Parts: sequence; C-alpha cells; structure tokens
Amino acid sequence: MKRSLSPKQWSLTLALFTVLCLLTFLWFGRTHQDAKFCAFAETFFLDEVQANPIHFHYTIDDPSAYDIDEASLTLPVYQAGDAANDIYALSRARQALEAIDPGALNEDNRQLHALLSSYLEATASVSSYPYFSEPLSPSSGVPSELPILFSEYRLDDKSDIENYLSILTQIPAYFDGLLLYEQEKAQAGLFMSDETADRVIAQCTALLDRDALANDRHFLNITFRERLQRLIDKKILTTEEAASYEAQHSRLLTELIVPSYDKMALGLERLKGSGKPLCGLAGQENGRAYYRALLCLRTGSYRDIADIKQLLARDLRLNYESLAALLARNPALKDMISQAPSLLPEMTPEEILSDLQSEIGEKYPPIPANADSAPIRSTIKYVDESLEAYSAPAFYMMPPIDNICDNLICLNAKDTQDDLALYTTLAHEGYPGHLYQTVYSKRYQEQQHILPLRNVLYYGGFVEGWAMYVELASYDRAIELAKESHPEAAAYYQVCRLDRQFRLGLYSLLDIAIHYDNASLKDVQTLCYCLGIKDNANLTALYQYIAEEPCNYLKYYLGYLEILELKRQAAVLWSEPGQMTATYENTDFLYRFHSFLLQNGPADYRTLARKLAAW
Repeated sequence: MKRSLSPKQWSLTLALFTVLCLLTFLWFGRTHQDAKFCAFAETFFLDEVQANPIHFHYTIDDPSAYDIDEASLTLPVYQAGDAANDIYALSRARQALEAIDPGALNEDNRQLHALLSSYLEATASVSSYPYFSEPLSPSSGVPSELPILFSEYRLDDKSDIENYLSILTQIPAYFDGLLLYEQEKAQAGLFMSDETADRVIAQCTALLDRDALANDRHFLNITFRERLQRLIDKKILTTEEAASYEAQHSRLLTELIVPSYDKMALGLERLKGSGKPLCGLAGQENGRAYYRALLCLRTGSYRDIADIKQLLARDLRLNYESLAALLARNPALKDMISQAPSLLPEMTPEEILSDLQSEIGEKYPPIPANADSAPIRSTIKYVDESLEAYSAPAFYMMPPIDNICDNLICLNAKDTQDDLALYTTLAHEGYPGHLYQTVYSKRYQEQQHILPLRNVLYYGGFVEGWAMYVELASYDRAIELAKESHPEAAAYYQVCRLDRQFRLGLYSLLDIAIHYDNASLKDVQTLCYCLGIKDNANLTALYQYIAEEPCNYLKYYLGYLEILELKRQAAVLWSEPGQMTATYENTDFLYRFHSFLLQNGPADYRTLARKLAAW
C-alpha cells in the first residue's frame, strides 16, 4: 500500500526544493558572471598587448601561448580624428565592464573589477582632453625612446629578426601619423612651444648620426651585430645569414629611419609659431582640468590638489628644518657636500646589487618561487655615450610577463659617477626597487592565478613611489657600509638623503605651481631664491623640464608620500595604543607592510587604502 506524504512533509519538501533552486540559481549566476568577466579581461588584455608590436615583444616571450601571430602585428599609425575614437573605445570598454555585476564575482575577480573600473575612469578623464598629450616630449617621447627600444629588442631566433626588420619598415608611416597628430594639436591651439620644438628637432638630428650610420659605427649597428653574433654562437644563424641581415638592417636605418627623423624635424620646424611660449598647463584653456585628471592617473592619488599641496608642504618644511639643524651641528658637512667624497667600499655595480639583494631577508618577503624554481638573473650595462644626454640616470627594462628570469638595468655614466649615487640608484632600479618589486608581483600573481590583465594596467605612482621609498631607505645600508672606515659618513649621508627629499618635494610643489597655479619662470625663481637656490641657468632648465613633463616628479615623490601615509594607517591598525613609533621600527611590522604592498600592488592608492583597512 502506497503511503502519501503528510502536509508537513510536503512543506518541508517544497522548502528544500526551493532552497536548492535558489542555490542553483545563485551558483549559476555567480559562475556566469565570473566567466563573463574572465572573457572580458582576456579580450582587454589581448587588445592592449597587441596594440603595438614593439611593446608586445617586450611584454610577451612566447606568443604561441596566447595564440598570437607576432609577425601579423603592426605599429598603430595615427589617422585623422583618432584622438576622438580613443574616447569612444574607452566608453565602450566601460559600458561592457559595468554590465558585469561585481557582487556576483569571486573575491579575486571582484578586486580586479574594481581596479579596472577605477583605471578606466581615470584614463577616460585624461582622454577627454585629446590634444594635451605630447608623444614627442624631449625627455620621454618617441624620438628618444625608439633607439633605446631598438637597441635592446630581444633576438632569440630568425623570426625575431624578421619581425624587428619589419617594424623598421613601418617607421615612416608611424612617424607620419605622429606628425599628423601634432598638426591637429596645432589646429587646436595646443602645439608645443618653440623652445620645446627646437629641442625635439635637435634630437632628431643627433640621435641618428649620419656619419656613424654610414660607417656602421652607430650604436644601433653595433648592438644589432652583437645580438646576431650570439645567435651565431648558438648555431641558430650562419655567418652568411647574419651578414645578410646586417646589411639589410644598415640599409633600413639609412634609407628609412634617418629620412623619417628628418621629415619629423622638418614638419616640426614648419609648425613652430603655432603654439604658445613655454608655460604650464594652466596657461591653456581647460589646462587645469586636464592636469587634475592627469595627476590622478599618473600618481594613483585621489587627493584634492589642496590636500596634496599641504602634504608636500609639510614634508618640505620638515626636511628643510632637519637639514638646517644637521648642518648647524656639523659645519664641516658643507665642505663635504661640495666635494662629494667617496666613502663607500670600492664595489662594482654588480657587487653593489648583490649586497642590496642580500639585505632583502629581514624587512622584505622573499620572491615567491615558480613551478620550476628558475633563478632570477640580472645584467647591468651602461647606455651608449650618444644617448647619455637623452637618457634618465638609470632605467630598468621590464622583462616579459611570461619569462621574468632575465632582468636588465641600464645606467647612465654621466649621472652615476658618485659612489653614493650609484648605490642608491641600484637600490631604486634593482633590489629592493623595480627589479625586486616587478618579479615579486608577477610571481605572486602567477601563484594566485590572478588574471594577466593586471600586467597591462600601469600605475606609475605605485611603481615609482615604491622605488623612491626603498631608494631613500638604502641610505641606511650605505651608512652601515661606510661608517666603519669613515665615521663622518653617517651625518654626511643623512644630509644627502634630506637634500634629495627636499629637492624632490620642492620640484613636486613647483609642478603644481606651474601647471595648476600658472606660475611663471620668474615666480619659480622668486620662490627658489627665498630657499637659497639662486642658479638661474639650472632654474631655467628645471622650469622647462617641469613644463614639458607634467606630473613626473609627483609620480615619484607623491607616490612615496602616499606609501608613507599607508604605513601610518597600517601602524594604527596593527599596533597597540601608544606604540605607533615603535611599530615603525619593528622588523615584523615592516615585513608585513611590505608584503601587503607587494601582494596588492601595483594599484592606485585609494584602492590600496581600502584594501589595507580590510586586510
């Protein structure tokens, strides 16, 4: 005889069925949204890395792993009106991202969704002023950047050589596009000043020395020949094949690259007079609004400009007073500053980097191991003498995201002759600076299976802020190394550090004064005179650099100050009442704080502050 369910049993069955349906629905919804976001993130990542074949080659070591034919990639040639199209593309990306519910994503994807949302918002704000960008900037623009990228272009096989030579053939059209953009800037009343144009024109002539190229003595000829020789040694190329490639390379440089630079110089010469005299962004219509947006994107700081000024001014005053007090107690330091004595033990750059790496252990977490426990290697080289006038004091060449074992640091001999400058520069570029932070972040993301999208979101304020933070900390290690033989090193290096901070803080304030408050060269001179800085030639050069490179000093120094603010926040959260000062010096606290930064960055500082509060 069949037994039917009682009313109570029916109720329980229906309730259970309803719960199962809801759980199934929620599971499906969450899984669907995660899949949707992953698809969006993959598309966004692939679009970004394929946008420029030069940057692609530096970013990806194995294109086949991403199902990409590297040979099919071409340089992005600017077409009339493309500046407006960029705004539209960003709008579409933001709409697609907003269609994904972050509340239905898993924890990692939800954090990445928030990070990408902020990034796109900041990028869109800058892009809404399409003709303020300057791709030909004398200090960081295409004309000076390309020769460096060409000289370090990785050649592992014949296909790399073919791709590199193909890129050279695309330079004329690429430069035509850049010149077209400059013409549109001129029509919008936003072309560079005549002084800046003259500097770019001079670069175009100097960087591609015709006699050196004709005689195969140019550094591009030499570095290409050296890379081919390595392939010969590995039996990848024959001597005859290498000679053929070398001849083809030399012909492309003289017949295509030099004329492209000449045409660019001539085009800029014709546009001279269409821009305003050298001034900050505040001197242009909508310049202040653009500067606010650019400052947020470049530094990752979401503070109001008034708050940033206050933060910088407070730090400047502290450093100035500390510097004055230290010099008052030690009058002999003034003579030491002018002499710049060598107090550190004699070490090669490689030995300095090794010493810095050996100090990682206590206050910084070890770099996570990857699946095959591959060692991290580093090479240090000096930029060619012909590039010294156009290169930074040093720079770290980011390795491909799928092969971070081989790292390169380039030094500028004219800026790293002082032994202390060399030591602190290698801390900035190497350990525990860019090299360490980059490799740690990529290894950590690999371990945590974080989507590769993170690798195309550039947070200059975090990256350079971290490097400045550890550079300034490296003075303590320099003191340890020097004080045994030179007891005076402690006070002298403290002065050097305070002077470095004072100047960077001052330059950052001047950046805001020039670009937001419309300060003139005379205004800058008046302010600096009050601080005892009276070298008019250097002040003129400083004004010109800041006017041409908005937010660059802030990217470094405001980034550093934002890290200090996070450190204070962490000390409040993680220490007992009244123990903040002691916490700062605690090795365990520093290890934990540095781990937090390395595992959650690069990111903007608003995101990091929120993450820290919940960490």
